[in-house]
Amino acid sequence: MKAIVQYALFVAAGLLTLQPVLVASAQETTPSTVSEPRSSDPPAARLAEAGKPESGSQPRTGVPVNGSASSTGKAGGTGDPALGGERYPLYRLTKSDTVEVSFTFSPEFNQSMTVQPDGYVALKAAGTLRAEGLTMPELQQSITQAYSVFLHQPEITVSLKGFEKPYFLASGEVARPGKYELRGDLTVNEAVAVAGGFTQQARHSQVVLFRRVSTEVAESHVLDLKKMLNSHDLREDWHLRPGDFVYVPQSRISKIRRFVPASSMNLYLNPLQF
Repeated sequence: MKAIVQYALFVAAGLLTLQPVLVASAQETTPSTVSEPRSSDPPAARLAEAGKPESGSQPRTGVPVNGSASSTGKAGGTGDPALGGERYPLYRLTKSDTVEVSFTFSPEFNQSMTVQPDGYVALKAAGTLRAEGLTMPELQQSITQAYSVFLHQPEITVSLKGFEKPYFLASGEVARPGKYELRGDLTVNEAVAVAGGFTQQARHSQVVLFRRVSTEVAESHVLDLKKMLNSHDLREDWHLRPGDFVYVPQSRISKIRRFVPASSMNLYLNPLQF
């Protein structure tokens, strides 16, 4: 009996000794449920801090990194990017244009070239080069690269000597439809006068001006020339640009057949028959 009591006391003493070790181990393995202390900063400051990107993170696509917002319809001063227009476009070479090339230190390569129907030009001792659609600075750079193969840093000057003169087109109900040279500053009313004026079937109130923005896109504007002339106010008259197309549609009343069968006139000649 005495031995049993001593064994029980020994086990109890061992448990008391291991209790601090078990408590410390439980504290290390149990996740802390204590919430982080709230920031004393105001809500606005916390929102601003949350909006800042983390270090090393990549910026989102479509969002300006520097925070500057670009104005709608403009891209670096080149006009509307959706239409492909330019504010101050440079002249681009077309077929039959004539270009003169001058070499400062190698005058033996001076030449005058004409853009061929296929869009290429023949360079002296340097093969052919695609020139159609290029601006003068672009052509000068291409020619410089072509001659850099056997000339050391060639200094070249390219000038445009012959080109297609500016023009406008007039069609529809005008006396003389066709292509006309655009000389000076012309408006739509003046363009109609150059084309011989309106015909009797013309619809003066819905004259359409087509203006090419790019090779694939053209914008249209409907002008009421009748209202302008009756009110003696030409402030809304558009000024033409090279390549503009003026179309005068036919009036509705002129679309009625000029001659009708005589049998269909009985209703108007003898209405008492009804």
